[in-house]
Amino acid sequence: MSGFFGCASRRECVNDVFYCTDYHSHLGTKRAGLAFFNGEKFIRSIHSLENGYFRNKFEDDLPKFAGSCLGIGVISDFESQPVTVTSHLGRFSVVTVARIENIDEITERLLAENVHFAELSGSEINPTELVAILISQSRTFKEGIENVQRTVKGSCSMLILTEHGIYAARDRFGRTPVIIGKNDFGYVAASESSSFLNLGYEYVKDLGPGEAVQLTRDGVTDILAPGTRKQICSFLWVYYGYPSSCYEGVNVEDARYRCGAAMAARDGDVEADFAAGIPDSGVGHAIGYSNAKRIPYKRPFVKYTPTWPRSFMPQNQAMRDLVAKMKLLPNEAFTRGAKIVFMDDSIVRGTQLKDNVVKLKEVGVEEVHMRIACPPLIFPCRFLNFSTSRSTFDLYARRVIRDLEGTDKLSDEALAEYADDNSEKHRKMVEVMGQQLQLTSLKFQRLQDVVEAIGLPKEQLCTHCWDNSSYVE
Repeated sequence: MSGFFGCASRRECVNDVFYCTDYHSHLGTKRAGLAFFNGEKFIRSIHSLENGYFRNKFEDDLPKFAGSCLGIGVISDFESQPVTVTSHLGRFSVVTVARIENIDEITERLLAENVHFAELSGSEINPTELVAILISQSRTFKEGIENVQRTVKGSCSMLILTEHGIYAARDRFGRTPVIIGKNDFGYVAASESSSFLNLGYEYVKDLGPGEAVQLTRDGVTDILAPGTRKQICSFLWVYYGYPSSCYEGVNVEDARYRCGAAMAARDGDVEADFAAGIPDSGVGHAIGYSNAKRIPYKRPFVKYTPTWPRSFMPQNQAMRDLVAKMKLLPNEAFTRGAKIVFMDDSIVRGTQLKDNVVKLKEVGVEEVHMRIACPPLIFPCRFLNFSTSRSTFDLYARRVIRDLEGTDKLSDEALAEYADDNSEKHRKMVEVMGQQLQLTSLKFQRLQDVVEAIGLPKEQLCTHCWDNSSYVE
């Protein structure tokens, strides 16, 4: 995942773009960038986030942006951006929230057309530069956005900063959100509506799937009408989204409360002293569970954040594991002899959860009942940079299925049996997971309950990683 923010204003907007981009920091892992047009020229700054936080890295850059009334910012989980180019459309900067599944195919075609790439992400093609090239191949920005949406398989939402305003375009199936806001001085576009609150912006609307608009200081102009098919990522409510954000009118924290309550409704046979959440995204689910189950909510784990950053920030996997271990502190006042129901957002690779269970046993927890707020992750994500890796067997559920089937040649039909929460194979998979993780009991949320907790029709939600059902056009 990544997140972006853009502002077109009658007054200088540098601080607004700086602080509102910072409010997307929970979405990014590696890099961040800002780009402004100050009335005369484009100015850009990009920094790594692998050894620091957004505010620390960019605060010293702010004076050079002074006087700018147009600006965009991005927190990126992969490539360096914004990308600024000069083309027949004029000079412009682009930021994206994207995963381009067919990037090799597009790159090969562009190279055959004698197009060259200047920016690299490591040793690979920069996806945002590729998007900028696709835009500049067209006669207008509208046609350029259409070219991106028509060409890219996967997902791509974008902001395009020009001398006259900002184009905001949502992925053609709406996998990721783009939300429009305003104040008395202008208009903004963001991935997270929660970025509006402390800067005085009010919600205007969510862009629809494939919809594009142009923001200027004076208003919002329709560029492309929304499409009819939408599949927004369900994980925004389960995990990625900030608790105070809303997408499609549905608040993240409220959806997590409903998700936890649904788990409680199916947990009539469990007697626990209290409910708890694995910080941070498990907390909302646990509060919902606690309220519905009518048992106390307590914090046997607390997160130490002053010096330990997010566990996915460091580039080295060993360091990520160390951060994940060191930042969670058990509270033995609540753990000795306790029977605890824990809520967590998901199980991806399983290593952090296994370490957490060992830690809980060491501080005297008698029973660990783990409740996962979504179904098992069986199908790697094809639309966002979540649960993607070198091998599908990095997913814990896939490894367990491989071992149960005795082969790594797993057909979609075979995997579908494990995804069906009413099947015997699903039950056996969960049983094996619980045993390997040393849990007293383990249950996953049913897909139907996740959908009902979010409150949107199933066909408007991307649930690919759970049931392999989403559009792959």
